Amino acid sequence: MKKMLTCGVLAAAVSVGFAAQAETKPDPKLVVVISIDQFSANLYAQHRGEFTGGLATLSSGVVYPNGYQSHAFTETCPGHSTLLTGKHPNKTGISANDWYDRATGKTVYCLADPTVTLADDPKGRAVSPANMVATTYGDWLKAVSPKSRVFGVSGKDRGAITMSGHNADGQFWYQPGFGFTTYVREGQTAEERLKPVAALNAKLAADLKKHSYTWDYAKDSAKRCKALEADYQTGDRKWHAGLPIAAATSDADKLRDLYASPYTDAATLELAQDLRETYGLGDGPQVDVLTVSLSATDFIGHRYGTRGPEMCDQIARLDDRLGAFLKSLDKVKGGVLVVLAADHGGADFAERLHDEGYDSERVIGKPWIAGLNKQLRADLGLSWDPLKADGGIDQVYVVGADGKTPSITDRARITAAALVLIKRDPAVAEAFDSNAILTLEAAPADAYPEEISVAERLRRSAYPGRVGDILVAFKPYRVPATPGLTYVSTHGSPWDYDRRVPILFWWKGATPHERVLPLDTVDIAPTIAAATGVKPPVDVDGVCRPLVYGQAC
Repeated sequence: MKKMLTCGVLAAAVSVGFAAQAETKPDPKLVVVISIDQFSANLYAQHRGEFTGGLATLSSGVVYPNGYQSHAFTETCPGHSTLLTGKHPNKTGISANDWYDRATGKTVYCLADPTVTLADDPKGRAVSPANMVATTYGDWLKAVSPKSRVFGVSGKDRGAITMSGHNADGQFWYQPGFGFTTYVREGQTAEERLKPVAALNAKLAADLKKHSYTWDYAKDSAKRCKALEADYQTGDRKWHAGLPIAAATSDADKLRDLYASPYTDAATLELAQDLRETYGLGDGPQVDVLTVSLSATDFIGHRYGTRGPEMCDQIARLDDRLGAFLKSLDKVKGGVLVVLAADHGGADFAERLHDEGYDSERVIGKPWIAGLNKQLRADLGLSWDPLKADGGIDQVYVVGADGKTPSITDRARITAAALVLIKRDPAVAEAFDSNAILTLEAAPADAYPEEISVAERLRRSAYPGRVGDILVAFKPYRVPATPGLTYVSTHGSPWDYDRRVPILFWWKGATPHERVLPLDTVDIAPTIAAATGVKPPVDVDGVCRPLVYGQAC
């Protein structure tokens, strides 16, 4: 299906008129790009009628309710990597949150970088943009406007870094028990790198010491959200969905509960506002960029599911806090363009879906991969387990007896035998040898993202040397996740409930405009670039979409 208007649709659009001739074109000095982690199009639609704050404001601009992360492995790191690079994960280098390095026999985190250290903990997991091989809109901007400032903030390192790019002036993420942290390169000091967040970190610590955070219902949404309370069993655990969250007894659990609550988003938005005002972003002659990745919706979705009282309260609080943040942007001296999207969507937990009549069930990863290894050892006469799936069972790696790169012959025979077994599994929709995916002819550039094949979705995820040898698409609502005390739901599939996200563009003077046809997240960066006079690289996957009705980019 091609991206074209039928005569009927075109005639309807013309008859509406939009009063668009007088619409103000965005002319920003500050570009704010917000990602709400795990904010699916379904979640947006479910709560849209309840918005009264920031989400209501942003929904009064140009609204794409059917945006798409059009790749297959819908995880946080690859999803964030598409938002401001204009490229799919097969070009950003971020194929998953984690991948298996067959050269070393170790699992690698998507942003791992042993050449740097963490500002809050020199022995912690060090991260940087090094593994992302694509550049972002902020990088393109600074290349032509060196005085432009670019900052990225998030509850997660992978939210702050992948959106703000390689040359950001600051990238900060929340570390419970410390505050906002960043990475330190050789020749830099932690004190120097943390200077932009030092005052806020001290304030946050003092506030928590004075008043510990208790998550209970917000006053305005309490009745609506409390009505969703119910009892569930996930795995062997019986629990009650509802607020307030019971007080933790250990310090570690207190920090975990704080992180997986609306507090993380509130702190992130406070830092975003603080950086905006401290550095006068948008007040000068140049264009500045502020990226904000809000992580709490993802933490809460994983821990409590997406449709219970916890998520209801989270969305209400997020809407309210976003409203305060947008109000603070009234102080910006130049124009402001705000974009909101998400790194991926997410379905609810399998047990609640099953009880509602959906054919939903869990596929438990460790026994699944163990069963394959046992059968392959017997069938092929192997003395070792030939399959690894440390980053998730949708990407399976073939290894030699030493746990590293196998011979070409072993790789071929093990992959072929494993694919036969995997395709027999009734929980599997499709499975492929990644070599076939890597050499697959790309779908036409004008193909709608919801209509591309599963193989094409996988192709857009597959980065050579990092992606697995066997790529698996489990059937819809077959959830490859083990339920635990603090984990009941997940995402990551190639299906629309994980791929569909809202994409909103807003600026003062924008005429409310709903666009029902899909928009790919890789179109966001070229669209922003056109609005600010910046030329994107020639090899981006996305294209500019005109923000003003009837006008070209």
